[in-house]
Amino acid sequence: MLDDDAPDDLDPRAQMRWNGWGDHAEAKQLPAAVKALLPVMLGRIPRRAPAAALEDVDLRPSVLDEADRLALAGIVGDAHVRTDHDTRIRHSGGKSTPDLLRRRRSQQDAPDAVIDPADDRQIAAVLRLAGERGIAVVPFGGGTGVVGGLDPDAGGQRTVISLDLRRLTGLVALDEVSGEATLRAGTPAPEAEALLAAHGFELGHYPQSFRYATIGGFAATRSSGQNSAGYGRFDAMVTGLRVVTPTGELDLGRAPGSSAGPDLVRLFLGSEGAFGVITDVRLRVHPLPEVRLHDAWTFADFAAGADALRRVAQLGTGPTVIRLSDEAETGVSLAQVGRLGKALARGCSLIAIFEGESELAAERRVRTSAVLAAAGGTRTGEQPAVEWVHGRFSAPYLRDALLDHGVFCETLETATTWSNLERLKREVTEAITSGFAAHRAKSLVLCHVSHVYPTGAALYFTILAGVKGDDLDVWRDVKSGVNDAIMAGGGTISHHHAVGRDHAPWLEREIGEVGLRVLRAVKSELDPAGIMNPGALIASDA
Repeated sequence: MLDDDAPDDLDPRAQMRWNGWGDHAEAKQLPAAVKALLPVMLGRIPRRAPAAALEDVDLRPSVLDEADRLALAGIVGDAHVRTDHDTRIRHSGGKSTPDLLRRRRSQQDAPDAVIDPADDRQIAAVLRLAGERGIAVVPFGGGTGVVGGLDPDAGGQRTVISLDLRRLTGLVALDEVSGEATLRAGTPAPEAEALLAAHGFELGHYPQSFRYATIGGFAATRSSGQNSAGYGRFDAMVTGLRVVTPTGELDLGRAPGSSAGPDLVRLFLGSEGAFGVITDVRLRVHPLPEVRLHDAWTFADFAAGADALRRVAQLGTGPTVIRLSDEAETGVSLAQVGRLGKALARGCSLIAIFEGESELAAERRVRTSAVLAAAGGTRTGEQPAVEWVHGRFSAPYLRDALLDHGVFCETLETATTWSNLERLKREVTEAITSGFAAHRAKSLVLCHVSHVYPTGAALYFTILAGVKGDDLDVWRDVKSGVNDAIMAGGGTISHHHAVGRDHAPWLEREIGEVGLRVLRAVKSELDPAGIMNPGALIASDA
């Protein structure tokens, strides 16, 4: 194995906040202009009660009995069967707003134990034991999921454990000639990039969760990173997988192209731990880029900007990153840097980044600039894009600051075709605003196009609301209506956040009754006892 032990300073989990995003030392205060904007947009917002301290959160007692604990310890070692209060809370779910709101209260559900296996053999033994003893298993990587995929749901089992993959890290192999690397599934993304960079390579997958998410989590959720225009989604990077299931192990992806039946690699991408545990991921990598070039543009309105994105995607002019913020998101972004007065005059903002060999990156920037100008764009220089790169992983900290001020703040995303993009954006926005209005709450909906394809694009919504009742109850009702609107409007229930438990009731409407039967049949074959992440991906009552 290459570089088996990662440097301690690359492991982000030591600093991860239990009831918020990221490192507490990086927590942010709301900009003064945003504080001034909130009452105007959302009305008077009552402050929440202070969040409970970690030691004050009440957990139900673990129901993992001593025989279970001893049997698990016999596989992974006593130190790697953890049942202490703090560890259980830190594995009690993901990082969605509902996750954080629940964690700020005095009561919290949690797994009965956290198990840290060291290798595939131990994982296989844990899964065999779990099947025999009626123990549900929830695989856990970086803990950054936002759709309920990490909830400690026992399903029909008598107890539930979190299977933490933190010990499965490192660069297993690197084929520099073929441009292919194999990484252990528990490897945090920053560590993966550092290990590859030491050999002159990069994966180039940078979702907003980059600082804390893991390679296995990217595969299990079909993640899409901010550089997707240049390097593709994560599932497009995957060339092979190793998976441990309750009924056996699979080593998939023999060659870069094959017609030897359906591609089973794709079956496990997006499976969210419902079929088994991804332990190794083989990936396409590329040399570290020589340069990074930045551009920013403005358009009169969202329709003009979206048309410009479509032209870029269909002509293939080659940006690594390209994204368009609508009028509302552009205005709030300006407010954060104190230019609120100019917001209405700026329309929609677009950033584009070009990476690679110097001459080729410059050529792609010239080609893209010509397309954007022909579509009515006005170039505004490099600085807005440079600033975006500098702060692109920090937005969740702003979400935490808003929650501290009593503002409900959450995100959701979908994707559709270019011809349907504006209509779906309008219908989802209406579903959000009317949903909150039904609960006598004002809301502000921001949107950007985050990923583009020749045939369509992804819409990423950020929602702020001044909720006077129970945030969780209100959001549950609003989100249900939004999911219905997405399905009725021709969007996907998830472009890159996965299905989890939050979206599982809508999956049949997207893939059909036969499609759902296929997934249930696969689960029945690989997980006959139903121990793997019950309720995630496939709803328990489906």
